[in-house]
Amino acid sequence: QVQLVESGGGLVQPGGSLRLSCVASESVFRFNTMGWYRQAPGNQRELLARIGIEGRSYHADSLKGRFTISRDSAKNTLYLQMNSLKPEDTAIYYCNTAPPSWTWGQGTQVTVSS
Repeated sequence: QVQLVESGGGLVQPGGSLRLSCVASESVFRFNTMGWYRQAPGNQRELLARIGIEGRSYHADSLKGRFTISRDSAKNTLYLQMNSLKPEDTAIYYCNTAPPSWTWGQGTQVTVSS
């Protein structure tokens, strides 16, 4: 069973930036389309972005270019660069395949507040 460990979250002021990382325990990572998701209190988990094994990416229109997904398959690692953060970006952020098929990790909390 692949384990996913997300990191990089924290408390940041509006307009700030964070870079999230997700490390997968198995090299099967490199053969899967991967995605970043988030879940805010009271909301369903939503897909933010996904990236294919060849590097082609999709980002949700609602992000308006503020977030960028990338991957380093040699390191079994997925990244999410988040810029111009807003209070409404506050959520727990997760990675998984896209669509999700692995056990969810603990996620990493992102709080945007002044």
